[in-house]
Amino acid sequence: MPYWCPDCRSYFSVKTGTVLASSKVPLRKWAFAIYLHMTNLKGVSSMKLHRDIGVSQPTAWFMLHRIREAWAFEPAQFDGPVEVDETFIGGLEKNKHSKDKLNAGRGTVGKTAVVGMKDRKTKRVRARVISHTDAETLEAFIRSYAEEGTTVYTDEHGGYKRLGESYEHEAVKHSVGEFVRDMAHTNGMESFWSLLKRGYHGVYHHMSPKHLQRYVDEFAGRFSIRDDDTIDQMRDVVAGMVGRRLLYRDLVG
Repeated sequence: MPYWCPDCRSYFSVKTGTVLASSKVPLRKWAFAIYLHMTNLKGVSSMKLHRDIGVSQPTAWFMLHRIREAWAFEPAQFDGPVEVDETFIGGLEKNKHSKDKLNAGRGTVGKTAVVGMKDRKTKRVRARVISHTDAETLEAFIRSYAEEGTTVYTDEHGGYKRLGESYEHEAVKHSVGEFVRDMAHTNGMESFWSLLKRGYHGVYHHMSPKHLQRYVDEFAGRFSIRDDDTIDQMRDVVAGMVGRRLLYRDLVG
């Protein structure tokens, strides 16, 4: 805190007013952490970060969650066309310890639902953790991120059947082997889900439902600016940190 403000009579630094406020980690290590975070498409684990920059594993874990906080914002709506799809994140029931098994079947049992949208014009992605995949939940997500009248491409999931009332809606029928029909497909979102799951299985191995939205924001944010130069990606992250705060006690509470 090397600077003094005579008006508010307090010390401040370049970290003040950002998610880095009160951090004892040197600014240079924060720059290294942001660089590693942006240049690893499948993410960077706290174990690797703690070895790379010389901090403890809990500190590295906290740093990564604070970096992810930069992506937690409500952007402007897309004007399309957009692709919308949903997926489920979590481990297989058969691989869980006996005490953790729900014994309620297979498939999506014990997993957390995530719905996502990709704008074909800007190639940006928005995704949100949801509790149910019913029509009310899916429609609310689409209304949040797509302007009314936008062309929306989905699969034949029943939750999208009423979209035609407010949007130009086309669906492909995966159940009969139809994945592309003219411009109607969800391949862009499928590509994003593939990247997210490679990060899940290959880097993080577990994303708890409590923190899953931050991981989803991380992958969506990095995917959306993947074509930018690295220094521009780092600038975007730092700009997103301004005006945010994440305390350790709030993160683990």
